[in-house]
Amino acid sequence: MFRKLVIGAVGAMAVLFSTTAFAQGTAADAKAMLEKTVAAIKADKAKTLDQINKDENGFLVGDIYPFCFNLSDGLLVANANLNVKQLLGKDVRTFKDPTGDLYGPRLYDEAKEGQINEVSYMSPKPGADKTWVPKASLVTAVAGLGCGVGYYK
Repeated sequence: MFRKLVIGAVGAMAVLFSTTAFAQGTAADAKAMLEKTVAAIKADKAKTLDQINKDENGFLVGDIYPFCFNLSDGLLVANANLNVKQLLGKDVRTFKDPTGDLYGPRLYDEAKEGQINEVSYMSPKPGADKTWVPKASLVTAVAGLGCGVGYYK
């Protein structure tokens, strides 16, 4: 009896962790992560950017993660998506997706303090699969940064 309970509990935990690890985030999840990011940047900007880049402190949950760029020069300074780490230090205003959509200027222009705006484009999901899929990012401005968190549609 005890063995069946243990096996059942382990199986239930495996299902729970497998569905949360690969669960697709929602617009509400993205907004919550963006609010967390803004609060953390207000508390300690340098530490938060470092944690985002290292995928620490819960800044990568399933396919929900923040990214931040300087409002002064557009350079991407933080990003938790493993598939686009090579974009760190690049000007977001030059970003375009495989369809040729130049979405970077929209991200930059929509980053406004006290507002959360949405920008749609194509992006690779985090992880090993580099398939480009429709995405929308919620963006705002805080402490001289434009920050966003996207969700895949």
